Amino acid sequence: MSQSYFHPRNILGTATTPGAEIVQSPSAVSNEPETAPGRDVEEIQESYVQHKNQLIGAIDSTQVLLKGIREFNNDQWVVRYPQLAQPTEEESSKSTRRGHLRRSLTFADDPSLTTEVIMTSSKPGMARAMTMEPASSLENIAEVGETVKEEDVEDSGEVGLQLLRLDLKLGHASTASSLVAQIDKSSIANLLDDRIDSALKHVQKLRNRIEDTSSKVLVTGDLNAGKSTFVNALLRREVMPVDQQPCTTMFCEVHDAIDNNGVEEVHVVKEGFTYALSDESTFTRAPLSDLQTIVDSADPSKPQGVLKLYVTDMRAPSESLIHNGIVDIALIDAPGLNRDSLKTTALFARQEEIDVVVFVVSAENHFTLSAKEFLWNASNEKAYLFIVVNRFDQIRDKEKCKRLVLEQIKQMSPRTWDDAKDLVHFVDSSVVQNPGSSTPSFENLEAALRSFVLVKRSKSKLNPATTYLNHLLSDIDFLASANSIVASQEADRARADLEQTRPVLEKMQSGREQLEDSLEIVEEEGATTSTDRAKEVLNVALERIARGEPAVDQGITMPPYPGLLNLWDYAQDVRRALLASLDSAVKLAENEARVATSYGVKKISQLEEAHLPIGVERNRRIFVPEAMFSPRFKKGQDPKARRRSSAIVAGGTHGLGLGLAQRSELLEVTFFDLFDAQHYFSVHFGHTDGQSKKVEENNDDSTPSALSVMSLGMGAISVVGGKTLGARGIFSGLIRISDFFGNESTRRWAVPVIGFVTLGAAVYFVLELPNTIPKNIGRRIKASLAEQSHLPSMTIDGTDNANFVSGQSARISRETRKVLRIASWDLRERFRSAMEDRAKEVREKEEIERRAKRALEYFSGVREKAGEVRFVVGDVATR
Repeated sequence: MSQSYFHPRNILGTATTPGAEIVQSPSAVSNEPETAPGRDVEEIQESYVQHKNQLIGAIDSTQVLLKGIREFNNDQWVVRYPQLAQPTEEESSKSTRRGHLRRSLTFADDPSLTTEVIMTSSKPGMARAMTMEPASSLENIAEVGETVKEEDVEDSGEVGLQLLRLDLKLGHASTASSLVAQIDKSSIANLLDDRIDSALKHVQKLRNRIEDTSSKVLVTGDLNAGKSTFVNALLRREVMPVDQQPCTTMFCEVHDAIDNNGVEEVHVVKEGFTYALSDESTFTRAPLSDLQTIVDSADPSKPQGVLKLYVTDMRAPSESLIHNGIVDIALIDAPGLNRDSLKTTALFARQEEIDVVVFVVSAENHFTLSAKEFLWNASNEKAYLFIVVNRFDQIRDKEKCKRLVLEQIKQMSPRTWDDAKDLVHFVDSSVVQNPGSSTPSFENLEAALRSFVLVKRSKSKLNPATTYLNHLLSDIDFLASANSIVASQEADRARADLEQTRPVLEKMQSGREQLEDSLEIVEEEGATTSTDRAKEVLNVALERIARGEPAVDQGITMPPYPGLLNLWDYAQDVRRALLASLDSAVKLAENEARVATSYGVKKISQLEEAHLPIGVERNRRIFVPEAMFSPRFKKGQDPKARRRSSAIVAGGTHGLGLGLAQRSELLEVTFFDLFDAQHYFSVHFGHTDGQSKKVEENNDDSTPSALSVMSLGMGAISVVGGKTLGARGIFSGLIRISDFFGNESTRRWAVPVIGFVTLGAAVYFVLELPNTIPKNIGRRIKASLAEQSHLPSMTIDGTDNANFVSGQSARISRETRKVLRIASWDLRERFRSAMEDRAKEVREKEEIERRAKRALEYFSGVREKAGEVRFVVGDVATR
C-alpha cells in the first residue's frame, strides 16, 4: 500500500537520525499539523464499526454457505474433492501465448475424470479471486472476463483448495493427492465434511473475536532474539525475565493493571482450565516479583503454560500501548521457536484471538529455518506481520543487512514486504531503557504499532478475518465450480444414457404381450404337429401290423417259414418281429416330434433375437433332440437299478411304445395265433363288418360253434409234437374219438366227413398257414393294444380308455410341449429380467439426472452467493 498507517511523531522532541530506520514514506518527514484527536477518534471508530458490521455479515453468510454445503453433502449429493494438475511445459507455453491460464481438473476418487478448465479472475487485484469454467464451453475467451497469467497465480498463491484441503500424508514419499486417491468417494466426502466443520468452528471464533473490543499482540521469534527485551522496551520497565540463556518458557500475557483493580500480580492459569478473571478456581495468584521464580521452576517436559501478568504503565495514554485509553490490549511474550515449541507457537499464532503478530529476529542471525516456516504459515493467516530486526545497532554494514532481510521477507510474506516501511523495523531494544538515550527508530516502531493496533484496527483486528474469509470463500468457489462441472457432466451423461435406454424399455413394454402370444402359439403348434404326426404314423403302422406286415418298411424283416415241425417257434418269431416293427414305428413318430420340436426351438430363438435388447446375454444352452424321450432317473437312484432299467428305453417303462418287443405278456404265443376260427367263420358266413369287427375284438373266452369245435379238433390231431396240446390232451382226445365212433349211425356218415376234413386240413396246412399266422398275430396285437382293460400300465393322464395311438400321441406331445415350455420359460425369464434391468436403469438415470440438475442449480447459487460475500470482504480489506 502506498500510504502510511500513521503520522510519525518525535516523542522526545529530538531530530530523526538518518539511516536509523527503514526508508520512510513521505508523510514520515512532513510537517503537516495533526488532525484534532477527538475528531480522528470519532471518524476512525465509525469507520471501524461500519467495517466490523460488514465483516460480521460476511461471516454469517459464509457460515450459511458452509452449513448448506455440509447438509447438501450429507443428504443430496456427495461433494467431490477436486484437484488441479500441474501443467506440462508445453501446456504452460500454450496458455502464455493464448493469454489465459489452463489447468486439468481431476478428482481424487475418479482419476479418469479429467476436464480442462480455464482460470479467470473474478475481480482484478483480489488475491485468489479466481474462478474456472470448462474450456469446452467457452467459444471465446474474452467472454469469460479478465484472464489470468501464470505470474498472477504465483503472486496470489496456489490455485486450488487451501483451507479445505485434505492435508493427509503417508510416509515421506506420499503426498496428500496420492493418499486421497486411494480413498473411495464417500470416505473423501466424510473427510471434507470434517474440514467444513473445522472451518465453521474457526469462523465462529473469528466472529466472536471481531465482536470483542480487546486486541492481542503476539511477540515471538527465534531463541535469544531479544523478545523479552523488546516487551520490556514497550513497557518502559523491567518486567519480563532477561538472560543470555532462553528464560521465557511460558506464554506470558501482559495486561493493564487497571483490568485487575490496579493490582500488579501474576495469575498462573491452571492446566486444563479456561482462564476467567472473575473465577479464581481457574488460576493461582502470585506477586509480580515472583515472575522470575515461576518461569525458572516451569517443567519443560510438560505442556507450555500461560501466565496472565497485570502491569501498571505510568506513561500517558497517548504514549502507552497497553494503557491507551481506547482499546484493551494484551502483549503476549511467547517462548522462542525451536523444534519443541514451533508447532505450539504456530498454532497459537493462527488462533483467532491474535490480532497482530510481532516477529523479533536477530540482525546477526537473520531468519532460521524454523522462523521461515513460522512466518510462511502466519502470513497466510494474518497477511500483515510486524517484523522487528533487533540488535541492529551492532551491525556494521547496515544497508547490506537491510537488503538481505527484506529479500527474505519478500519470499515469506509478500504483503508485509509491500508495506515494509511501516511493518519492518530495524532497532536495538536494549538501549531504549538507558537514561537519556535517544531511540528514534524504536519510537517510530512504537508509533507504527500503536497506529496499526489502535488507529488502523480494520487492518490489525479485521484483516486476519478478511484474509481467512478470502481464502475460505475462494475454496468454496473452487469447490462449487468443480462440482458444478461434475454435475453438468453427470446430467449430460444421464441424459445421453436415457436417450438410448428409454426407447429400449418402451419397445420391450409394448412387445411383451406379443412375445407371450408368440410363445404360446409356438408351443401349441409344436405340440399339435407332434400329436398329428404321431397319430398318422402309428395308425398306418397298426394297419400294416393288422395285415401281417411290418409297421415300417426299413429295419425289420419277417422270419422265414420253418415248416410244420417248428410252427410254434415261427409264431413266436413273427410276434416278436411285428412288435419290434411297432417299436420302430414309435421311434419314427418320436423322430418326427424331434423335428417339430427343433423347429419350435428355432422359432423361440428367433423370438429371442427379435425381443431381447442388445447386450442381454442369450441362451447358451444347446438343444439336443436325441435327449428327448430318454429314460430319466431319480436323484440318488441305485446305479445297478439304472443298468437294469436301461434295457427298456423311453416309453417302455410305462408300457407305451418302445420296449413292446421285450414285454413278456405281449410275446406269449397262444393257440389262436395259429388258428383264428372266429375270424374265418365271420368271413365265410357273411357277417357284416360290424359283426366281424365285434368277433375280432372278442376275447378268448367266447363260446365256440360246432364248426369251430370240429376245426379245432382236426387241427389238434394234425399238429405233431407235444407243444400244441400236450400228452394229456392227446390221450383225452383219443378216448373221446373212440367213444364218438362207437355209435353205428355215426360211423355211417362220419367216414366221408372225416375224409373231407382231412383233405381240407392238409391243403390248409400246406398252402395257407404261413400267410395266415402273421395276419392272425397282427390282428391280435392290434386288438390287444386297442383293448386297455388288461393293460393298466398303459393308463394315460389318469384314464383307462385311451388306446395305443392316443396314448403314444399324448406322450410324444407332452415331451414336445415340455421342451418348448422350458425354452419359452427361459426366454420369458430373460425378457422379464432384461426389462426389469432396463426399468431400473432408467429410474437410476432419471434420478441421477434430477440430482445432477439440483446439484448444478445449487452450486451455481453457491458460486453467486460466494462472489457477493467475497466482494464485501474485499471491500473491507481494501479500506
